[in-house]
Amino acid sequence: MGTRNCRLAAIRSFFHFVATKDPASIAQCVEILNIPIKRAPVSEPSYLDPAEVTAILGQPDRSTVEGMRDHALLSFLYNSGARIQEALDLCPEAIRFESPNCVRLIGKGRKERICPLWPETVILLKKLLERQPRAPDQRLFVNRYGEPLSASGVRFKLAAYVKAAAETMPTLRAKHVTPHAFRHATAVHLISAGVDVTVIRSWLGHVSLDTTNHYARANLETKRKALEKVAVPTTPGGQPSWKRDASVLAWLDTL
Repeated sequence: MGTRNCRLAAIRSFFHFVATKDPASIAQCVEILNIPIKRAPVSEPSYLDPAEVTAILGQPDRSTVEGMRDHALLSFLYNSGARIQEALDLCPEAIRFESPNCVRLIGKGRKERICPLWPETVILLKKLLERQPRAPDQRLFVNRYGEPLSASGVRFKLAAYVKAAAETMPTLRAKHVTPHAFRHATAVHLISAGVDVTVIRSWLGHVSLDTTNHYARANLETKRKALEKVAVPTTPGGQPSWKRDASVLAWLDTL
C-alpha cells in the first residue's frame, strides 16, 4: 500500500512538471494527477509498557562507558520523547542542569521545543559527561572513537538489549522495538497519566493535534479507566413498584 502511494506520488510529481513544460499535454496530465491515493486502515501504534521499558533499560552494563552511554541515551529518549536524530544531535549546552531541569531540542524544520527532564535523567547525563567530557557544542552521545553515534548503530545496540530483556519479559518478543518506540511509549504513558493532549503535542513537537490523538486511541489503559467511570447497568431485584401496587393493578384491570 505504502509502496503504491509512493510511486504514485513520484508519477504525479513528474506529470505536474510535464504540465508546466508542455501545455498541449495538460488534459492527459490532469487525468493522471486526479488518480486517488489508496486508503488503508491506520493501525494503532505499538508501544512499550512501563515494565517493558524498565526491562530494556536494565540491560546495558553501566560499569562500562558504552553501557553507561546506552543507558543514558535510552533513558533520555523515554524521558523526552525525542526522535532518535534529535537525541543524537544533543549537545551539553542544550541541557539545563540546574533546577528546573529541561532540554532544548531541535526538531523537524529546525523548530525548537523545550522538554522537562527528570532529575534522574540529568544525573545520568552528568555522569556520562564525567566519564566522557565533551565541549558545550559537541555532541553528547559518541562512540569509542569520539565520533557521533549513528541512528543505525543505536538500532543495532537496542535490538541486542531487547533480545536480552525478552528472556525475562516475553511480551517483547512479539514487538518490533526501535528507538522510535520509546517516543510512542512516552506519548501513551503521558496520556495514561492524564496529561492534556495539547501539552503532549507541544512536548513531542507534533504539527497536528490529530497525530497526538492517535496515541489516545491506542491507549487501552485509558479506555479501561474511562469504562470504570461508567456505572454498570444493574438489574432491579423483585417486581417493579407498579406491580406491587394493588390499586394500580385494579385500575389496569378495568381498561
